[in-house]
Amino acid sequence: MTKIFTVLCIFFYANFIVAQENVDTYNRNFKLAVGVNSGLPLNDPYNFNLGSDVRLQYRISETYALCLTAGYSNLYLKDNGINFGYIPVKVGYKSFIFKNEFYVMGELGGAFSTTKEYDNNTVFFSPSIGFATKYVDISLHYQFLKDFPITKDNKVDNGLDQLLIRLAYVFDL
Repeated sequence: MTKIFTVLCIFFYANFIVAQENVDTYNRNFKLAVGVNSGLPLNDPYNFNLGSDVRLQYRISETYALCLTAGYSNLYLKDNGINFGYIPVKVGYKSFIFKNEFYVMGELGGAFSTTKEYDNNTVFFSPSIGFATKYVDISLHYQFLKDFPITKDNKVDNGLDQLLIRLAYVFDL
């Protein structure tokens, strides 16, 4: 019994020493990206979307990052009506794949209307795929804005879908 206890103590001690030597040496860091978004709304009465944003990213490991993004977007109407502006604020989780350049990301957030004629706000989600280098971040993302007005079958409805391309310049902090 004493021999088994001694062997177990040596085994656990050895694992403890090895675990201490395998300390995570990844240098966690913050990055700041300034980007331009442009895209196509998939619902009427909108024709085009143009906006900009700022994203703060914290790399929690070599392959994962947390993101906080805020900006301004403007939806242009097909007719010459009042354009629709909003401020998107979102949090996200980014997972890098294929040599830490390609990534997939999911974001959730709120969109706050800046148009006087429409003072409703909404929640939205935005999955994306992208390619990031040290200084450039290019992504394609889908957004679904739950409570924003659309025209469906000549009736007013809610739920705006859009596809956007984002091009950003990245700074190390």
